[in-house]
Amino acid sequence: MTRRLTGHIATYLVLIAGALLTLAPFVLSLMTAVKTPGQFATEPTLTWPNPFTGDNFARLFGAEYDFVTPIVVTAQVVAVILIGQLTFSVFAAYAFARLRFPGRDTLFWVYLATLMVPQAVTIIPLYAMMADVGLRNTFWALVLPQVFGSPYAIFLLREYFRGIPGDLLDAAKLDGCGTLRILRHVVIPVSRPILATLTIITVVTHWNNFLWPLVITAGKQWQTLTVATAALQSQYNGNWTIVMAATTVAILPLLVLFLIFQRHVIRSITITGFR
Repeated sequence: MTRRLTGHIATYLVLIAGALLTLAPFVLSLMTAVKTPGQFATEPTLTWPNPFTGDNFARLFGAEYDFVTPIVVTAQVVAVILIGQLTFSVFAAYAFARLRFPGRDTLFWVYLATLMVPQAVTIIPLYAMMADVGLRNTFWALVLPQVFGSPYAIFLLREYFRGIPGDLLDAAKLDGCGTLRILRHVVIPVSRPILATLTIITVVTHWNNFLWPLVITAGKQWQTLTVATAALQSQYNGNWTIVMAATTVAILPLLVLFLIFQRHVIRSITITGFR
């Protein structure tokens, strides 16, 4: 009994330490965001804000920085990419998991192998393509390279779809359902946990995307959140209190999204196969 209690205490201590290490950067970011520039410049980093100030957030959303536009642009980009990713990934994953056609497995593994290609390698060809068709510095240049699904998303959904009992799909076919009706009324409803997980992964990935928006856009019209945050720093002025305010604002929507979908994410982690 004593050994078991000691083991439980040690486990919780390790978990608490891990939680503190994980939360520390976010707490430090928030503390810096509510400090005055003078206090940040003259006092140690871990000093408690005194006084608390919201001036950094006010300046961030004021005429000086106009941080509303990058948030709106990023939200639009992420929304379009998310809809496209979920739609096309579901179709492709179901085809690779359940439909039979020549070369299915070979095509899938060749497509999956593109995961090994670094993003930086594709930047120049993508940029040249967008420039040739006149899409540079446009909304569609931001979304088109990612909107038609991704190898990771298709792999994730394919493995889940393969765990759905064939008898369930056969019963739907006997009832007269075609492929689209099976997807709509059978596959998608029972795949909500993995779709919620994919939603969070997609939103976080593209909400934080930096390299492609930096390369393909110019000026502030289509500036995304990450590019706008980086632009807050200049060669001679770090503006760290403003930068931390922008970082805090950028994190909040992701936290809300996780809180909404956390139950489904946990289910997708704990479920093996199909229930």
